[in-house]
Amino acid sequence: MASTRFHLHLVSDSTGDTVHALARACLVQFQDCEPIDHIWSMVRTRAQVERIIAGIDANRGVVLFTLVNDSLRQLLQEHCRNMGVPAIPVLDPVIGALATFLGRNPRGLPGQQHALDGDYFARIDAMTYAMTHDDGQALWGLNDADIILVGVSRTSKTPTSIYLANRGLKTANIPMIPGMPLPPELLATTKPLIVGLINDPERLVSIRQNRLTQIQADNHPIDYIDLEAVKAEVTIARRLLHEQRWPVIDVTRRSIEETAAAIIQLHAKRVGQNV
Repeated sequence: MASTRFHLHLVSDSTGDTVHALARACLVQFQDCEPIDHIWSMVRTRAQVERIIAGIDANRGVVLFTLVNDSLRQLLQEHCRNMGVPAIPVLDPVIGALATFLGRNPRGLPGQQHALDGDYFARIDAMTYAMTHDDGQALWGLNDADIILVGVSRTSKTPTSIYLANRGLKTANIPMIPGMPLPPELLATTKPLIVGLINDPERLVSIRQNRLTQIQADNHPIDYIDLEAVKAEVTIARRLLHEQRWPVIDVTRRSIEETAAAIIQLHAKRVGQNV
């Protein structure tokens, strides 16, 4: 089947992250479809909408939008209707259901998910913490973490930490290095949830080889990409994690988002038990 290319207009009165993520979540259900994205973000004025309409007219396709201003919405929808292109207000079903359930009218304020409130500054604080405590750095502050990720090299500890930090969770990560004990600062922590990350040895070897190629590293320990050595490394790591009774997540077939979701569930359960 030949790939189907089409124009996709993503219109938002904020950063466009929400409508972009929703579009991607829907598009994965359609094989061999390739959208040509047109991103229209921070749309707050009639003049901006008129420029968007001209762009849609020049490249007709599907329009997804998250505008909360009624006059701008009506302007966009009316022109799309006249052009015969679908214009879908992707947040309307959710906002409508919430309004009905809560018995309240929505405020109609754009960009409120990015407001500079307490949650926003908590995310910034968590991001700073994750970068400061990446890859075993700043061990003195480990007990301030919400979550600590522990695993052998190339188990996606850093990107998972950043993802969790973006959700407001202070996350440190510590590598498990063959022949070296776990840091005493880690073992002394009482507050954080500690989670072990494990990967399939063959997958690890492939990832490590690709990484070495990318950074053009020639002087690396031979055991780093030797399959038998990596199998032994993973076995020892599993044993240590089991001895500490820390939950373990196998990331072999998980995306960063899936790994993070599992960790968030573990953290929520832990917090609930401590309340």
